[in-house]
Amino acid sequence: MIILGLNAFHGDSAAAIICNGKLVAAAEEERFRRVKHWAGFPSQAIAYCLREAGLALSDVQHVAINQDSRANLLRKVGYLLIHRPNFTLVLEKIRNRRKRESIPELLAKAMPGHGFQGAFHNIEHHLAHLSSAFHVSPFDEAVVVSIDGFGDFSSAAWGAGRGHALSVDSCVYFPHSLGIFYQALTQYLGFPHYGDEYKVMGLAPYGRPVYLDAMRKIVRLMPDGSFKLNLGYFLHHQMNVSYQWSNGSPEFGDLFAPALEDLLGPRRMAADPLEDRHRDIARSAQAMYEEAFFHLIESAHRTYGLKNLALAGGCAMNSVANGKVRRTTPFQRVYVQAAAGDAGGAIGAAFAVWHKLGGERSFVMDHAYWGPQFSSGEIQALLASRSSELDEAGCSVESITDEGELCRRTAAAVADGKVVGWFQGRMEWGPRALGNRSIVCDPRRADMKAILNAKIKRRESFRPFAPSVLEETVADWFEEDDAVPFMMQVFQIREEKRNVIPAVTHVDGSGRLQTVSRRTNPRYHRLIEAFRELTDVPMVLNTSFNENEPVVCEPKEALDCFLRTQMDLLVMGEAFIERQTGNG
Repeated sequence: MIILGLNAFHGDSAAAIICNGKLVAAAEEERFRRVKHWAGFPSQAIAYCLREAGLALSDVQHVAINQDSRANLLRKVGYLLIHRPNFTLVLEKIRNRRKRESIPELLAKAMPGHGFQGAFHNIEHHLAHLSSAFHVSPFDEAVVVSIDGFGDFSSAAWGAGRGHALSVDSCVYFPHSLGIFYQALTQYLGFPHYGDEYKVMGLAPYGRPVYLDAMRKIVRLMPDGSFKLNLGYFLHHQMNVSYQWSNGSPEFGDLFAPALEDLLGPRRMAADPLEDRHRDIARSAQAMYEEAFFHLIESAHRTYGLKNLALAGGCAMNSVANGKVRRTTPFQRVYVQAAAGDAGGAIGAAFAVWHKLGGERSFVMDHAYWGPQFSSGEIQALLASRSSELDEAGCSVESITDEGELCRRTAAAVADGKVVGWFQGRMEWGPRALGNRSIVCDPRRADMKAILNAKIKRRESFRPFAPSVLEETVADWFEEDDAVPFMMQVFQIREEKRNVIPAVTHVDGSGRLQTVSRRTNPRYHRLIEAFRELTDVPMVLNTSFNENEPVVCEPKEALDCFLRTQMDLLVMGEAFIERQTGNG
């Protein structure tokens, strides 16, 4: 059975394909369009998934979409009758629904001559999230929780997964949402773009939670484990908060009301300097999120009594909170798949249909390498076509076919303080670069963050960089020992190790680690092993291979990024491209 899963007409549109219950390919549309958080129809991601699977659209038997406009219909009607929101808000939602319902037509247009004869399935938004968390997890049974902004009139859902069965027993409905709370505070703090919440999470450790009492006026915890917003501080429920796509990227109007500024003081504009007050508000917002999050999952643990937790939804990208679960709750294991946000709904919708139609569980997502890959021949052809440009940039090009030598040479460059673009194998699924589309550096250098920001990233100084660590050495360097292959949890680094790896140690002594397995990424594992042989440090600094753009997908994009920045070395497959000292 072949199922194509889609997240369409929402931020991070994406496609995934599963064959007989196993994932074959998955990718976000932004990687092909080169527009962050692309929010339209994922036609190029669909085309890639079909190519990777060796299929035509006519071979697909089911298309699953992570949205069902019929879900919670009575609640929607009741809300409209009681609250009578702005008519333009209702009209915009109707237009969005019509766009989604045109998916069969768009699919036919994107793949002319390959008629789809199968069935379409609309999967409720949070059911798709829950399926994306549990049905690809290593757990036979688990509490499963989805938290985000909104989808199909709800913002959170939780229940239990056992075998292939998945129950959805509790929900939080519009207009209450932890995702809206965090996004509104993100806007208030001067970070206006879709997806900027991670900046608040990065800023929070620099502040103190002195505004937590104020945050408790905004979010109220309920006895059943749920939460409610004090709607006086928000706009999303009473008027049309503009939502539009600018060149495919989603943009929101302000979600917060003037009352929030009355409570916390004037908002920060994007160009304003960051002050201690802003850092304290960020810390307090993170603390409030954690209070509500732990209140919910602890209540779910009391209800189900299970030791495992699977998380999804945009809020499951809060790696700081995720990393505290085992320390602060009875849960013993946590799983968050590589694309926990809305892109992951493509996988969840597909697996929900697979199990709805009687399929058994036979797949665990233990790595994120589900995107395109490119042959040595393709890479060499690109380099040959750009040879004069490389010469002008003062770059030498070698082909190193011995993997051990390739890794040793690269590790030596990293240990020498070089900034290295590392482009290997299949592109990662989800927002994190996990060793195939990464920039790697020496974590021992206290000045490496400044070097990276000066040479390539040009991003806020408070944002941390992450360590990729050999999975067999985690306990020696971190206060917890667990597999974190998708960089979705933050652990405390052992106190005696923090001064050894200052470039990946956040101000509070933590690190958002990625554990690297020899089994799932042998070449990246070998690179880190080579670095350990030189330095006795079993990790490298890992950040995404990009410069204010989506993570690179194709060799051309990697080469372009290398040439327009001050990166020192680019390793693409077996190609070893080095910028000579004094150039660039």
